[in-house]
Amino acid sequence: MKKLDRLPTHAEFAHVTEWVFDLDNTLYPHHVNLFAQIDRNMTAYVAELLSLEPSEAKKLQKEYYRDHGTTLQGLMLHHGIDPNDFLERAHAIDYSVVPANPDLGEAIKALPGRKFIFTNGSVAHAQMTARALGILDHFDDIFDIVAAGYLPKPAGDTYDKFMSLHRVDTHHAAMFEDLPRNLLVPKALGMKTILLVPRNLEYEFAEAWETSSDADEQIDFVTEDLAGFLRRVVAAD
Repeated sequence: MKKLDRLPTHAEFAHVTEWVFDLDNTLYPHHVNLFAQIDRNMTAYVAELLSLEPSEAKKLQKEYYRDHGTTLQGLMLHHGIDPNDFLERAHAIDYSVVPANPDLGEAIKALPGRKFIFTNGSVAHAQMTARALGILDHFDDIFDIVAAGYLPKPAGDTYDKFMSLHRVDTHHAAMFEDLPRNLLVPKALGMKTILLVPRNLEYEFAEAWETSSDADEQIDFVTEDLAGFLRRVVAAD
């Protein structure tokens, strides 16, 4: 992937004062695989709700995720579930597997301006994850799926709601994500867009449509090292 070879410069990010980060597989690396626990919980929820075998429940869960942005949105649209109950059960996981990352904490702290977590998960999940990483105190706010009215990224209305709530100037903003499709709207809004990828591009847990290629014009930069990337954009050339 050519963009992985292109390193950022301070000059390219000197105008950025709004830093927006996805949570899962972005603020922590893919190999931590925290989402595997959530995935199992969601499969179990679907199986119980619809009296399905685990394999059939997982298949339906993934279809809803692909088609609606989150499993939750698909379940709400097709089965009218209680979203709060789903979120609580989905995020009943062991956060001790998330390693503290003081280097990332220092890199985020050094960024000029405001920093946000913008997630399709819940505030509680974001807080627990960011606390385990040791970076929670460096963020100004968390915008979650509840604040989005349960309409997940990549829906344009959800980005609009986030930008409006926090009065984000998109031409002075950067978005960090692990899913290429979630960078389409930010790019159209004038934001710098950065895709987080697994080390050595080993997408062992990803669906095919979740991965990127050089044809993804909405992506300005690709990195497998978030802390290192942030240090480069802050440091003078």
